Amino acid sequence: MQLLGRIAAITRYPVKSLAGEELPSAEIKQDGIPGDREAAFFVTGGHARAGKTYRGKEHNLLHLTSDPERAQTLAREKNVDVELRRGARHFDDAPISLIFDRWVEEVSAGLARPMDFRRWRPTLYARAADDFEFSENDLTGSVIEAGTALLRVRYPIERCVATTYDPVTGEPDPEVLRYVAQQRANLLGVYCDVELAGAVRTGDALRLRAR
Repeated sequence: MQLLGRIAAITRYPVKSLAGEELPSAEIKQDGIPGDREAAFFVTGGHARAGKTYRGKEHNLLHLTSDPERAQTLAREKNVDVELRRGARHFDDAPISLIFDRWVEEVSAGLARPMDFRRWRPTLYARAADDFEFSENDLTGSVIEAGTALLRVRYPIERCVATTYDPVTGEPDPEVLRYVAQQRANLLGVYCDVELAGAVRTGDALRLRAR
């Protein structure tokens, strides 16, 4: 099996669109990491997304807080009424998202400034092996061994305006999404389904089992 890299960060997001928490290790079950996106804010009034989730793209500061009360206040300041709901998983698509540093470095080089990987809010962030030469499309359909779990890459992640928000300040930087759209077909990172539940920890190898 080919070594793709090693896990550098594991992040869980208890409330969709709010700040994540880094974990030294985690169980990966069929529906993802327990506690990940098990709550979300839903719009109840004052916005066109009434009845749908209130997302990071609707407010540039949501990603900076893990406090639901603060998030509710931020929404109210924009005259949007939201309600926190629990009891279901609120993934954009698949339960695990994976990003390699090589992909982030490509954007950093293109914009001539360092990019924080947290801007893309991955579940798993990995340091690529020296001979890593894969694009997101190259890995689509592949099975990856992550710790004792097996992940199958569903497809690349299409990016939105939320990635323009600085993960520390919240300040928008339109050039980020412009570069990703023009130079990377608007793709950065991959969504993965869980083929076999298992455990991961930082430092674990990611190995390409099948393509």
